[in-house]
Amino acid sequence: MDNESRSQLNELGLLVLLSFLWGGSFTLIKVAVETVPPATIVTGRLAIGAVLLVLLVKARGIAIPRTPELWGAFLVQGVLQSALPFTLISWGEKHIDSGLAGLLNSTPPLFAFLITFFVLREGGATLRKFLGVATGFAGVGVILGPEILSGSGDSALGQLAVTGASLSYALAAIYARRFAGQPALLTAACSMAMATILMLPVSLYADEPWTLAPSPEAIWSVLALGVFSTALAMIIYFRLVKTLGVLGVTSGSYLRAGFSVLLGILLLDESLSLSLAVGLVLIFLGVAIVTGQIKWPIGRREVA
Repeated sequence: MDNESRSQLNELGLLVLLSFLWGGSFTLIKVAVETVPPATIVTGRLAIGAVLLVLLVKARGIAIPRTPELWGAFLVQGVLQSALPFTLISWGEKHIDSGLAGLLNSTPPLFAFLITFFVLREGGATLRKFLGVATGFAGVGVILGPEILSGSGDSALGQLAVTGASLSYALAAIYARRFAGQPALLTAACSMAMATILMLPVSLYADEPWTLAPSPEAIWSVLALGVFSTALAMIIYFRLVKTLGVLGVTSGSYLRAGFSVLLGILLLDESLSLSLAVGLVLIFLGVAIVTGQIKWPIGRREVA
């Protein structure tokens, strides 16, 4: 095996690890949200992640930037990549299963394609990719449909919140390209620190965390979220944005969803309904088409 092939294999291995870390986060959030409100969960995991990342930056002797413009960009990245989607997912999981949340959160590649083509006017659109987007969102519709028709308002809103988090992740992946010239660890640390600063007053005002009585399982879940699903995952994420690109990173979404569904069934006794199974297949198929895992001749013609 040559060096290039070995390097590519290493990056794909990191993509699988990232998918597991983020897939497991849905299980951890479901445990934590039983006794800890969403904003406090998010603030806790962000604070832990930010402290660990900043310490690593210092240990490696990486210079902290001082320009206000760059810190403003870190704030935007922190909102899109962490504060907003973490809050939407944590709130959504008060009303839906962790496996369903992970599945709905596998759609960033679909949003990333739509944004890069229709908003940023970047090329590369094909009939195959448009078919993939349609297939993926059909899967979301299959999952959302029964809840909306049955009048299960909280469940439907929970699903919409998690789907909104996918849009935020897609925007974050696109926005993160501006940080390609600096160390991935620095980008992760600074954006996480800004997200923590933003969420701390929200948690203090909305949840009054000093009045809470979290279970031991919830405390351990928040700690694991901060160390593994936030700090470690962010380091890997920003590295992969540089090495695999936006669609390459977001293509791990279906792996993340698979891990979340599997862990929800094994650890939380969640069930796999028919609509969830059909939606899972359609979303996975749509993501695979958009990211190029599935190809056929129709995809060779570009859309103007």
